[in-house]
Amino acid sequence: MALINDNYLKLKAGYLFPEIGRRVKAFQQAHPNAKIIRMGIGDVTEPLPPAVVEAMHKAVDDMSRRETFHGYGPEQGYDFLRDAIARNDYQSRGCDVAADEIFVSDGSKCDGGNILDIFAPSRDDNTIAVCDPVYPIYVDTNVMAGHTGEADEKGEYQGLVYLRATAENNFVPEIPRQKVDLIYLCYPNNPTGAVITRERLKQWVDYAGANSAIILYDAAYEAYITDEKTPHSIYEIPGARDVAVEFRSFSKTAGFTGVRCAFTVIPKTVTGKAQDGSAVPLHQLWTRRHTTKFNSVAYVVQRGAEACYSDAGKQQIRQLINFYLENAKLIREGLAQAGLKTYGGVHAPYVWVKTPRNLSSWDAFDLLLTQAHIVVTPGSGFGISGEGYFRVSAFNSRENVDEAIGRLKQILSPL
Repeated sequence: MALINDNYLKLKAGYLFPEIGRRVKAFQQAHPNAKIIRMGIGDVTEPLPPAVVEAMHKAVDDMSRRETFHGYGPEQGYDFLRDAIARNDYQSRGCDVAADEIFVSDGSKCDGGNILDIFAPSRDDNTIAVCDPVYPIYVDTNVMAGHTGEADEKGEYQGLVYLRATAENNFVPEIPRQKVDLIYLCYPNNPTGAVITRERLKQWVDYAGANSAIILYDAAYEAYITDEKTPHSIYEIPGARDVAVEFRSFSKTAGFTGVRCAFTVIPKTVTGKAQDGSAVPLHQLWTRRHTTKFNSVAYVVQRGAEACYSDAGKQQIRQLINFYLENAKLIREGLAQAGLKTYGGVHAPYVWVKTPRNLSSWDAFDLLLTQAHIVVTPGSGFGISGEGYFRVSAFNSRENVDEAIGRLKQILSPL
């Protein structure tokens, strides 16, 4: 009989969102006439920008003619898209990022897990730090890869360093006192909606440089930043090219959750250490991994992504993002009127909410599902520092947001 990867057995019973789905399904079966408004999983609701649709239609036409047909594309992405990303997302902000340091993929969630392939497999080789609360894949993929021990009674895994992000530190954790090797940061943050200042991000870059650490920086929500003082990329910080990998996605920027296109930036100057002590460029390792295990994003999809950088595409995407940010504003204001304390939702499409009456996160989830027929995400699913909170997604129609706010006020105001 074939042996399995026992590390999977360390995982808690279920990934957060399937558990939410299970509870919602059970409620829906028991109450088939209930109109449920889903404000939990951060999935977009609005159509693709017209410029993207037009570009994809044209690309489909290309595929219908022999002279313009495309088969397998370059694994790292077509030059037309990599050039557009480098020019618009990085060089326009003064970041020293070249097109050949960009790897196009089908999702930053995939890349965030797959990046572990190029780091040492033993839990004793690297000390890994994650924020708490945290996007669950950062923890779960390290468990799957064998980088942790068992979970304790609180659900935290031996071998990981948890960096507490709380209201008291504006959901930006303190620099660790011990030496760590891999650091996961996500800003604008999922789930709290917080942002990190340029000064604070520089402290992390300086720490990584001083300790030969690598920052895995998730910037999937950078397009929601509404001011110029907040950094959109870690590469705006001097020294970051030597210590950071950055993940980005078109999913929440241009509505690509059902289309699938993202990219990872790995500068040629960021290095890890081989067993013999020699420095090895991560770019070299990721190129080998990417070209071996990935077969490129579809030509039609990459043409759609390229259109995001056209003048029309930029304008339409800005309108789309403003729509979701207005939803977030309405949610924040509505919950505040109901007497709840809220965070985030200004530079991010998520509102982080303190539960009423000090309810647990799952009790608040059940209350809102059964009484208001609204689905949110329980904060404890993101880590123990998320206990006592829930996350509300602004990805929804305006009609649903308005109705949800009315229901929430009715349920929560008397509490």
